Amino acid sequence: MGDNNDKEWSGKTRGGSFGYGFFIFLIDRLGVRFAYIFLAFVVVYFIPFAPKATAASWWYARNILKKSLFQSFLFLFVNYYRFGQTLIDKVAVSAGKKDRYQFVFDESYSRFLEILNQERGAIMVSAHVGNWEIGAPFFDKYGKKIHIAMLDAEYRKIKEMLEQHSESRNYNVLPLDETDGLSNILRAKAILDRHEYICFQGDRFLENTQTAEVGFLGKTARFPIGPFLLASRLQVPVIFYFSMRERGMKYKFHFRIVESVSGGSGSKSEFRLLEQYVQALETIVQGYPHQWFNYYRFWGK
Repeated sequence: MGDNNDKEWSGKTRGGSFGYGFFIFLIDRLGVRFAYIFLAFVVVYFIPFAPKATAASWWYARNILKKSLFQSFLFLFVNYYRFGQTLIDKVAVSAGKKDRYQFVFDESYSRFLEILNQERGAIMVSAHVGNWEIGAPFFDKYGKKIHIAMLDAEYRKIKEMLEQHSESRNYNVLPLDETDGLSNILRAKAILDRHEYICFQGDRFLENTQTAEVGFLGKTARFPIGPFLLASRLQVPVIFYFSMRERGMKYKFHFRIVESVSGGSGSKSEFRLLEQYVQALETIVQGYPHQWFNYYRFWGK
């Protein structure tokens, strides 16, 4: 339920194809609520047997959230449990069970739709908090124009498995080549030139990619520059999007429409975009601290 590397993200999502397959089986045979019950036992197993992920979650609780020893032990369980719930919910919604959930939208939703209705491309930037993919059924007519950027190492097996158990997938996957950054840029530009949309995860990167160090929740962390550089150079609208789990089977979608940032060579507008993204992400994490799902050492020492 975490990532394998405690120093930096490895490009692989822990609990990937096996975890999805296991919960697909439970949901198909016994239902969503039974899967939630069984999840508690899975969490108890993962705390000692996923030591690197547990160490990262513990560090986050102690050093970022400033929790006591007892509170940190409790946090480990709740954090893993929330992550497992989002995995179950993702599988359930993709299998056509969205009517069992309640979905609400913040006040920026109408403005978000206005941007998608413009005759131009747009970039959405999310993060590994909450359950960003659960919003896919609400993309409706826009879904066929949305491309979710994923690293090759992250998406292949999970994508195939979910497609086998989904009623339909109303969005596209843009696989990113870890070794060919120019190819990624050209394919992304082609999508935006067609007045379509790309959704990036702005909180992860692999080594040898351009990053910037930014203050985040009281400590310094590295973030990728790529999505923000692309947006500033191509002058397309940018939306920060987060889907967060509330109490019960309820999700709230949060949108932040980014203020206009002028581009051009040497303007460094990508860094201003990054700063706005980090501020938005910080607000979300402060509101939902148990839904931070980066299970590796995210912050520098």
